[in-house]
Amino acid sequence: MTAALAGLRVLDVSTLFAGPMAATMLGDFGADVVKVEHPRGDPVRTHGASKDGVGLWGKVVGRNKRGVTLNLSDAAGQEVFRRLAAGADVVIENFRPGTLERWGLGYEELSRDNPGLVLVRVTGFGQFGPYSSRPGFGTLAEAMSGFAAITGEPDGPPTLPPFGLADGISALTAAYATLAALRARDATGRGQVVDLAIIEPILTVVGPQPTVYDATGQVQQRTGNRSANNAPRNTYRTRDGRWVAISTSSQNIAERVVRLVGHPEYVDEPWFASGAERARHADELDEAVGSWVAERDRDEVVRAFEEAQAAVAPIYDVRDVVDDPQFAALGTLVRVPDPELGSVLMQNVLFRLSDTPGEIRSAGPRLGEHTEQVLGELGYGADEVADLRRRGAL
Repeated sequence: MTAALAGLRVLDVSTLFAGPMAATMLGDFGADVVKVEHPRGDPVRTHGASKDGVGLWGKVVGRNKRGVTLNLSDAAGQEVFRRLAAGADVVIENFRPGTLERWGLGYEELSRDNPGLVLVRVTGFGQFGPYSSRPGFGTLAEAMSGFAAITGEPDGPPTLPPFGLADGISALTAAYATLAALRARDATGRGQVVDLAIIEPILTVVGPQPTVYDATGQVQQRTGNRSANNAPRNTYRTRDGRWVAISTSSQNIAERVVRLVGHPEYVDEPWFASGAERARHADELDEAVGSWVAERDRDEVVRAFEEAQAAVAPIYDVRDVVDDPQFAALGTLVRVPDPELGSVLMQNVLFRLSDTPGEIRSAGPRLGEHTEQVLGELGYGADEVADLRRRGAL
């Protein structure tokens, strides 16, 4: 069965997370992704945990990619890249603005040989503006978007996520932007530049804060696990020392929860009919729900909520995720064969297509594993590849 993005050639010359993850998502659905790394390697190879000296994060982010090494600051390496880009549909990069142009590899130069090329530029602050030359990471976007300001306890500090949230959101956005640009190319025959600033997608995800501020002057504050829009909404500790999360975003769910925990009288209170009003009574509702939960083990709580058709979820750590039957039924985690590690367990593709499903065909490659293969496809002979290595271009 033909993959959805079969025939699409992507050059991933970005590093670390947002750009490479966008390329991974395209590769998951059949794009031929060539990962172009400096001979030192993408820093993701040394980020986080490793096994037998092999970085595990690189195995995930590098999946479904062929790996080549290329020194883009070297004239010979630049020429190899031009030849690669001439046959590509997409180039994804995250150098500081002006870097590709300084190397003679800007969009004007690359599109001269390939007018249909889509160049996806993922940077912290975008290609222009007063901050464009600053180094940018997802952490800065999490700070500047307002996310950190609303995350954490009311009397605690602003809180950053313990994972690459802004990078992940930007990767999803970059993959979407790539497909939008390719769809436009179908109509016009011309490629274009995608300018994605990591500070922007997360600003969209945090909700209508700018709209609310402009209209009302309100500035959202930290509320911990509570919501300003409904209650009860929190995490609650069970008798066996575990935790569950409960949400009551809809009125009927809120009514089911308070009836379940033995307080049907709340339903008749005038304030109970509004989520915002319920939020103003969060202390009272949390006490009712929390005391009921604290008298029961986690599995008993979950069963009772399911029988009452109320919304609850156990708080999982990664061990629970790996063992969960729903994730197993969906195939959310898959074990991928790997010549270095034997196999690698990782998250599956993001969604299921009924006719052209995605697939993880390989874990991330060794550094430069496919250099000879990819350059051979460009017409480079073995002696030419060896000469490029001697010159430091590979």
